[in-house]
Order: sequence, then structure tokens, then C-alpha cells
Amino acid sequence: MIRKKYLTLMLFSLGLFIQVEAQEQLDKQQRPDFQQLLDSAGVHGVLLLADFQGSRLYSNDFSLAEEGQLPASTFKIPHSLIALDLGMVEDESTVFPWNGEERAMSQWEQDLTFRQAFHLSCVPCYRGIARQIGVERMRDYLDRLDYGHMDVSEQNLDQFWLRGQSRISPMEQLGFLRKLYEGDLRLAPETLSVFREMMVVEETDSYRLSGKTGWSVAQGVDNGWFVGYLEKGGSVYFFASNLAPGPETSDADFLQARKGLTMEALQVLGIL
Repeated sequence: MIRKKYLTLMLFSLGLFIQVEAQEQLDKQQRPDFQQLLDSAGVHGVLLLADFQGSRLYSNDFSLAEEGQLPASTFKIPHSLIALDLGMVEDESTVFPWNGEERAMSQWEQDLTFRQAFHLSCVPCYRGIARQIGVERMRDYLDRLDYGHMDVSEQNLDQFWLRGQSRISPMEQLGFLRKLYEGDLRLAPETLSVFREMMVVEETDSYRLSGKTGWSVAQGVDNGWFVGYLEKGGSVYFFASNLAPGPETSDADFLQARKGLTMEALQVLGIL
């Protein structure tokens, strides 16, 4: 028994060593042109892109890429996976009926499919899902998924991703997205395949874009995200953009900037 435990520990340590070595072999390329994109748009933050096949990371600020932020609606990625894996929703066409009550956004005031609820970031829909999941199952799944550092309790179960102490960094977002894409999460294969199709934002003749935006405002601090991956020509590129508006940036411009600047960064790299 002792030898078995020792062998298990050695294999685990070897796995961690290999993982660290793989991370250290990534070529981090500082991109001043990414910073120029942010400055021109009047926003600040970090654009982080990864070509894991080419072992390259690109960013305007690798220090910021390691700083944790509230996940906001990017949490709808693991949230949706958990709901699917537990059978709370069958697929992207499952309907969330509207009860007629006034909601913060008019686009939420209708019956929504699971896919629509995801892409429209229907907060009431997902708060209901969180209450169904419950604290213990939520914590168990988040440990299983290794998703950032979420602070989940009975008091904040239906809002911990929007306010409070929950944090995930852009670099951690990339690691999670890579596992999602490669099917390296401890979830049913069907869960992964259904969700990956639901996550698609845009599909053209030349590329397929999958992702999720997010925006939280906690204690007066704006925190905007666009995370996901782009498939093109047999290659896949991952991204995690975390931005905040400047003093002159309108809400409408900031809404567009999260995805728009990410796409511009992909163009700068010659990917698009």
C-alpha cells in the first residue's frame, strides 16, 4: 500500500513538472501594437492571445494577464456545462419561460432557449440555474473544472460571479478554454459536444468563432471580458481579453470594444 501511494505521488509530481515545463516553453511575445489598439479605443486592460500549437502567447501586458477579476458573464461557460452535465437542461433548444415580471433588460423579457439565454447573458435565467444546482454541487463541479478561484456560499450562490471575491485571470481563462476545446474536462462527452456547438458566435467560409462576453460593475469598477477561441484552417487560437472603459468611453462603445478589439488583435497577428 505504501509503495502504491508513493508511486501515485511520484506520477502526480511528474504530471505537475510536465505541466510547468510546458508552460515555461511557451514563447511570450510582448505586443506594443495591442496596446496601441487599446489606446486608440480609449480603453485600458489586457489583450491575451495564444497559439498553443505554435507554443506562443501574445499580449500587451503579461503582468495584467495574471491578475484575477470577477468572471462576470464568462462564468456562463462553466455554468452551462454544469447545467448540461446534471441534466437540468437537455440541449441548446431547452426553453426558459418568462414569467412576465419586469427584467433589467428588455431582451430578457421573453421565452428564451438555452442558447439565447447564454448569448444574451440572461442573468435571471442563470441565477435560477445556480439555485437549482445548490452550493455543494456548485463547489464540487468548480473543483472538478479547476475554474479560477470562486467564492461560493449560501448567501451569494446566485450572484458570486458578478460581485464579491470570486476571481479568474485571463491566463486562467485560457487554460480552462484549452481544456474545454480539447475535451480535457471531467464531464460527460455529450455535455462537451452539445456546449461547444452552443458556444459558436460566428461562422464564415474561412473561420469559426466561439466565445462569451462579460461585464460586471462592482463597487464602481467596470470589468469587461471577451473569451473564447477561433478555428481557422486546421488551427485554433485562444483569447481572453479583459478591459475597462476610459473616462470618455460610452457604454455602447465599450460593449463593442470587448469583441471588436479582440478581432483587431487577431488581424494584427495576421490570423484574420
